[in-house]
Amino acid sequence: MPEFHKKYPDFHERLIAINFWRIGTPYQAFCLGEEGGVDTDPLIRVDSSDCTIHVLTSIVFAESHSWENARELMVKLHYKSNTKESTPTYNSRWHFTSDRILNHGRTPNMTDQIVDKSLLKFVEIDLNRKNDGTEFLDLNWTSKEKIGYLPTEKVSEQILQKLPSICGVAFVKESYFKMGVVIAHEGFILDKGTFIHASSEQKKTVSTQFLNYLIKEEKPRFDGVMFYEIIEN
Repeated sequence: MPEFHKKYPDFHERLIAINFWRIGTPYQAFCLGEEGGVDTDPLIRVDSSDCTIHVLTSIVFAESHSWENARELMVKLHYKSNTKESTPTYNSRWHFTSDRILNHGRTPNMTDQIVDKSLLKFVEIDLNRKNDGTEFLDLNWTSKEKIGYLPTEKVSEQILQKLPSICGVAFVKESYFKMGVVIAHEGFILDKGTFIHASSEQKKTVSTQFLNYLIKEEKPRFDGVMFYEIIEN
């Protein structure tokens, strides 16, 4: 990490470099935890990643100067600060990407800054509450949100040109709404078109062109997207 800081003193340039460094990392879903309690997986790791873990580890690696520093920063990024517990717990984790984008100061939503609000589609949803009233995850928590996203068919090269040098992108799956879930996948857009993400299909972190990724076999992979900033700690 000190070498990355030396070679790339600018945070966002360093984050771009770390994204490329992470390409090829093996894919493993849900691979971070609290090292105890409900989820005994590590707080941070480099041997595997899923889509959200790629985003989070890349951010903390770009900020840190050592492994211990990275662990401390992961706790600040991956867990809600209003918890009363002194150590991270399963319940205090940011489990829902849409919740993190809307309510976490480090990855704020910027979709309506990139495109006119009239282009957005909105959903009112109780996060973590399924249609039958039960919770998707056993958290004793829900959050009523109105979420705006850009429909996939409206994503264009012109819109990508409005993005910063690196930002986050999250993909909306409307069929998930019945589970109290909005986001199905996420990753980074670099240089207004390169998409780096931990791919469950390819079983590793990969780089591709964002507009090419959006369509699979002539059909949209997802129903919409949300763009979010990456704010340095």
